[in-house]
Amino acid sequence: MITMAEEALWSGRFGRGMDRSTLDFTSSLSVDKRLASYDVIGSLAHVMMLRKCGILSGGDADKIVVGLRSILSDLRNGKFVFNEDLEDVHTNIENALTERIGPAGRKLHTGRSRNDQVAVDLRMYLRDAVLDAVNEVNSLVGTLTDIARRTQGTIMPGFTHMQHAQTVSVAQHMMAHAFRLGRDADRFLDAFERVNVCPLGAGALAGTTYPIDRTMTSDLLGFRHPTENSMDSVSDRDFVMETAFCASALATHLSSMAEELVIWSSPEFGFVEIDDKHATGSSMMPQKKNPDIAELIRGRTGGVIGDLVSLMTMMKGLPLTYNRDLQEDKGPVMHALDSVASCAVMMREMIAAVKFNEERMRRAALEGYMNATDLADYLVNKGKAFRDAHDAVGSAVRYCIKEKKRLEELSVKELKGFSELIEKDVFDILSPEACVERRNSYGGTSQQSVERQIHLSAAATTKREERALRGASLIDERFKELAG
Repeated sequence: MITMAEEALWSGRFGRGMDRSTLDFTSSLSVDKRLASYDVIGSLAHVMMLRKCGILSGGDADKIVVGLRSILSDLRNGKFVFNEDLEDVHTNIENALTERIGPAGRKLHTGRSRNDQVAVDLRMYLRDAVLDAVNEVNSLVGTLTDIARRTQGTIMPGFTHMQHAQTVSVAQHMMAHAFRLGRDADRFLDAFERVNVCPLGAGALAGTTYPIDRTMTSDLLGFRHPTENSMDSVSDRDFVMETAFCASALATHLSSMAEELVIWSSPEFGFVEIDDKHATGSSMMPQKKNPDIAELIRGRTGGVIGDLVSLMTMMKGLPLTYNRDLQEDKGPVMHALDSVASCAVMMREMIAAVKFNEERMRRAALEGYMNATDLADYLVNKGKAFRDAHDAVGSAVRYCIKEKKRLEELSVKELKGFSELIEKDVFDILSPEACVERRNSYGGTSQQSVERQIHLSAAATTKREERALRGASLIDERFKELAG
């Protein structure tokens, strides 16, 4: 059966409409329904500009504004009914407007194309989604900082190559995650600035003959300024790829945290216990407690990175300007942002409820000769060249392995066998606590250094929160004015 798409925005050129299979294949409605309220807001700004510029009469503009605001109200109340026989959200809204207010609704599209229309809708959507992501990351950073404040005295092994390396504190480890997540939030905020420019008025690709005021629509919608080139305005999806990259970087860091929780909660490590509400059991083995939430966060990273790859692959061969391929931009970036936002929420809840096994961590910190570097530094401070000190301590470790002893369990006489510079005071620097506290360099693991890190992280988080709030406040203010 042939379905005539008589209400398509482009139907005048065609003698017959799409058949059902074509309509189903080309429809974007299942994805771009999420843009509906943004589409109405963008149209409100557009019609107000058309009126001011004398392109629409006051009477027609007033009717359109009233009709659009009624549609917006229905969207917000869940009363708007989408017509699945129409190919996208823009057609749904314009046709609904014409049904409500009559012929004046057919004048709304004057001076614009769906190409610039969908671009501005997506930018408005991403502005909100990016700021939401920033808020979720800031909240997780705050949780990690809170954990760091109460675990400064908790000793644990630090790892390189997954081998015992040097002694650190749990607080230092939490702050390492906090700082890289802070960079993720910074990246989102930086991307926001490039998202936050207005393509509306670029038309299909070459601008318009109407005397429009693009700065006015940009200001009404809370953008920084209009985009500079009409061809670039409708073909650019850099802002989509950049947002997806920010999501991928965040997902990668969340996956790293999740991996540690999976490892640390295993019996072999026993560093942490994940709360029951964030674990599951086995249908067969009654004793099991599985870190499924952490594993799912780790697993969903692949999907987020795949979204980025999908977008970049889609864009790699497109000639200027608009191509229908660009319809496929929304699903991946929406999925990526949805996924990382939910993962950040669950990571925050999970890490906040984790119980640290301080005794097990300290016992582990006694293993692996992690105070070897401290012994080498001790010899350097006594006047020995570092490379010679390194060789001497390496020999001492080899001796300890043979004798099944730790360095701090050797006598002064045994230690002197590796260097005559060693005296009784060596034992002041070999305990795990001493190894932590002596590393007071900027960014180090001493309590004083970690306190400085906590302060810096908290200050940076506050700045990010203020920056995000400024952006959100301006957008909310403009949208409320448009919505009436």
